[in-house]
Amino acid sequence: MDRVDCVVVGAGVVGLAVARALALAGREVLILEAEAAFGTATSARNSEVIHAGIYYPQGSLKGRLCVAGRRHLYDFCNSHGVAHRRCGKLIVATDEAQIAALEQLRRHALANGVDDLQYLDGREVLALEPEVQAVAGLLSPSTGIIDSHALMLALLGDAERHGAVLALNAPVTAITAGSAGLQVEVGGADPLQLLARTVVNCAGHGAPILAAHTAGLDPAARPRQFFAKGSYFSLSGRTPFRHLVYPLPEPGGLGVHLTLDLAGQARFGPDVQWVEALDYRIEPERAESFYAAIRRYWPALPDASLQPAYIGIRPKISGPGEAAADFRIDGPAQHGVGGLVNLFGIESPGLTACLAIADYVTARLHEPRA
Repeated sequence: MDRVDCVVVGAGVVGLAVARALALAGREVLILEAEAAFGTATSARNSEVIHAGIYYPQGSLKGRLCVAGRRHLYDFCNSHGVAHRRCGKLIVATDEAQIAALEQLRRHALANGVDDLQYLDGREVLALEPEVQAVAGLLSPSTGIIDSHALMLALLGDAERHGAVLALNAPVTAITAGSAGLQVEVGGADPLQLLARTVVNCAGHGAPILAAHTAGLDPAARPRQFFAKGSYFSLSGRTPFRHLVYPLPEPGGLGVHLTLDLAGQARFGPDVQWVEALDYRIEPERAESFYAAIRRYWPALPDASLQPAYIGIRPKISGPGEAAADFRIDGPAQHGVGGLVNLFGIESPGLTACLAIADYVTARLHEPRA
């Protein structure tokens, strides 16, 4: 059986950030990815937004790691030449009844450490974005957009320069905790067994499944898994917007919002559709509900201007009707298995927080067992 120091399971943006952090710390790192390329699931199917940290519960991992990760991510993009733009975001109240919720959101963001939000009245919103209909808004100057693939390339490049190795088509099917280390079963065309000192489960949608196939892990340390499917539609033609535009949040997500890519193309989404399994088929008929949602803040949205774009699926560990779960990052102090860290429910703002998550994971590995 081959021996390896660290195994990182999953080569999405979080797995690559964790691998980079471990490699920079001088660890020998093997990244095992089930697919034929890195970053093909959640990391490639999102809004590519650098979030400020506005929405998350005070003191939560999502809030803390988003605020820290956003600052770290902008620095990383600047030092590594990763394409991004700090374009800013407007969160809008479309009627007087929403103003109290907007003000509450501003206070909540301040408690999270987001201290640069600017309150705008309807005229000020109109001056920034003449097509937006709103009675008030919050401007978030710290919000931006990023090329997620370029980010992952940069993270992988750093990791590989410090000795990390990426193995594709290498699904991890089981882990067994023992006195000699963590035995890792790798499937694929050439199955093998590895004995690792450290394993970090960054498998995204597959993380709860792998935890269920980890011998020696208490069942209480294996969360339930839920899938929140989100459709995205792109805008045909030129966009009149320079900022991202968000309605107030809704249960399960942040509402059907307008985001921009680095080429200036506008897209809308995601909505929230609870499904039983991974399903990346887009349903063009869902555009009808998008028109109604978007026209609350952009009444001039032209008919027949939305085109099906892609599907993203949030890796949830809380289901419909339940309070949104925080990131769950369980190390030996939580589950008692030495050398193992499991990451569950790493949805938005996982991309923004990836570098802070990596630092948090490495700290977890140094905590004593439960």
